[in-house]
Amino acid sequence: MKYIIALDQGTTSSRAVLFDENGKPADITQKEFSQIFPRPGWVEHDPEEIWNTQHTVLTELLGRNRIRPEDIVSIGITNQRETTIVWDKHTGQPVMNAIVWQDKRTAPICEEMKKEGLEKYVRDNTGLVIDSYFSATKVAWILRNIPGAKEKAENGDLIMGTVDTWLIWKMTGGKVHATDYSNASRTMLFNIRNLEWDHHMLCRLEIPETMMPSVHPSSWHFGDYLIDGVPVPISGVLGDQQAALFGQACFNPGEVKNTYGTGCFMLMNTGEEIRESSSGLLTTIAWGLDKKIYYAFEGSVFIAGAAIQWLRDGLRILDAAEDSEYFAEKASGNDVFVVPAFSGLGAPYWDMYARGAIFGLTRDTGKKHLIKATLQSLAYQSKDLLETMEKDSGLKIKKLKVDGGAAMNNFLMQFQADILGARVERPAITESTALGAAYMAGMQSGFWKQEDILNKRITDRVFEPLISPEERNKLYAGWKKAVNRTMGWLKD
Repeated sequence: MKYIIALDQGTTSSRAVLFDENGKPADITQKEFSQIFPRPGWVEHDPEEIWNTQHTVLTELLGRNRIRPEDIVSIGITNQRETTIVWDKHTGQPVMNAIVWQDKRTAPICEEMKKEGLEKYVRDNTGLVIDSYFSATKVAWILRNIPGAKEKAENGDLIMGTVDTWLIWKMTGGKVHATDYSNASRTMLFNIRNLEWDHHMLCRLEIPETMMPSVHPSSWHFGDYLIDGVPVPISGVLGDQQAALFGQACFNPGEVKNTYGTGCFMLMNTGEEIRESSSGLLTTIAWGLDKKIYYAFEGSVFIAGAAIQWLRDGLRILDAAEDSEYFAEKASGNDVFVVPAFSGLGAPYWDMYARGAIFGLTRDTGKKHLIKATLQSLAYQSKDLLETMEKDSGLKIKKLKVDGGAAMNNFLMQFQADILGARVERPAITESTALGAAYMAGMQSGFWKQEDILNKRITDRVFEPLISPEERNKLYAGWKKAVNRTMGWLKD
């Protein structure tokens, strides 16, 4: 038996997934790592801990299944995307912790750029909006604030990367400094039109181009990882949300998937055409494949599964995230609204200054109502995105493909179908992110063909909308009212 391994490096854990020849996950290993919060709004990860946990789960996966290196056809990598690491290319030592995509410390740099009128340039050339979410201002902050970093960077001694680049560097023993088109397009430093690092953006933020990795298609030989002296090719790299789009077999323009993870991310395949949004959606590269570039619309919800973690770890009203379905089913009414804007609001609002709030509390409100309203907030935010995609693409979306941990919550999926007024389709294999990376690696190695993916896809369950249009409109109006009252909270 031959296998493909996907390394799924996420925001809260590192995972390794073993796929057999039929594209089915044979085994999964996972290890959480530390979330570091130096100040309010700041979020960091230890790059060495990221590598150590990723290496550990891979080693454990191989040992537990008695897999020989010769049995591994190739490795695919998928990763949390905008999280940024800067390190010394001679020693491999990071200059500081990774600045995570959720981090808000660079909001002042974003404000500087907006005041200079750079928003149109950024939109037209990178497909993104000016926001602290992306890698560009994180690199700039590091060079401005870490003693000696600016000088070392100018001397060519420092390099940067998103997490995929860091893993490739570590796995190849520092021989390869590279990324793929999908991850590059999330930095706010990559021109998605000419497919090069954007000179104007690099100059504006005083980031030397020598820091930037080489950029390749998503299905590509990125180097070899030596396992017991045997070279195993790294043959596929995709940012996590693009990987899920590919793993869900959304190959045609207009097909949409939504991933319910730490954040919530909806992507629509727009084909080989760059489409522009008038409503704050991102235009991003979906993947590079067969000498072609495919694009996507993306809407991001910053806090999704993280809101359930907050109920568990912050408020301590849940023992386990899986219990949320039980309590939500027990709660009557829909009068409470939770807006989990802990890190601001993403599309279509793009408000860095919004903060979380709870509305509609009465003496009757208990923990089950808070749990229910928090779950519903994921569905409301996803409706925000879907409506915006329909408006900007001119397409009516009749089906939403879902994946990610919270997609297993039947209460949430039914409410998602109800509030959308559309079918929600959950695949039998919900490891869509890892599956997308595995497919990319397998295709590069000649292990699979793209048509195999459609043939292997099996649906687990379909959720049809059950509520009336009148009830749907009333609920959604309440949500919009609540969101509007959270916006601009941190502004004077």
